[in-house]
Amino acid sequence: MPDEEPRGEVPPAVRAQLLATEHWSLLASRSTTQGEVLTRISMFLYLVSAGLVSLALAGQATDFDEGFPGFALTVLGIILLVGILTQVRVTNVSMEDLAYVLAMNRLRAAYVELDPGVAQFLMTAPYDDLRGSQRTYYFLGDRPRNFSQVLGSSAMFIAAVNSTLLGLLLTGVTLGLGWPLVLSVLVSVVGGLCFLAGSMVVGGSRYFGLWRRYTPLFPSPPDDGQAAASD
Repeated sequence: MPDEEPRGEVPPAVRAQLLATEHWSLLASRSTTQGEVLTRISMFLYLVSAGLVSLALAGQATDFDEGFPGFALTVLGIILLVGILTQVRVTNVSMEDLAYVLAMNRLRAAYVELDPGVAQFLMTAPYDDLRGSQRTYYFLGDRPRNFSQVLGSSAMFIAAVNSTLLGLLLTGVTLGLGWPLVLSVLVSVVGGLCFLAGSMVVGGSRYFGLWRRYTPLFPSPPDDGQAAASD
């Protein structure tokens, strides 16, 4: 079998075409994933609305007799279970979205390597580290990202809804056990806040845990303050 001739360097046009193909593939996958999780969130909110309406109708039909608490707790329990599953999916998609962002940042680094002059036209980052991802997510502000964007995220929204559902469920359980109203409300509020805080801790640990394990290939250059400190 004849020896294969060594291949020459790939022309820049071919490299750009390969990189663009990968870029479009990542964009399509990211769009599909985000569309899927938004559909899941909409379905969950429809379920919450339908569940609360059904409780109101059932209460009026049964005049809130002895069978209503069991029905209400069952409905709230099912809705909360679906909400927790939705929250898990939203958290997973958030991490997947970060992976897509880092992958596309690497491709931008390749674009800049092919044509250094294109760097000044990129608003998103060609760096696949923490600072680069923050710039890609929020490239119009003076700071990379602020806490209001975390509070306004889909993950926090679902966690807040689930916390409210858990509070309602705890209220029904404690009142069914004969606890005083004040103590029941206190337990419900504390339980809901603990769930919300726990959701934030779990989400934050996954996010920062990724950065502790991850090694960027194209780290961001140090800013002026860091450069002066290193000198």
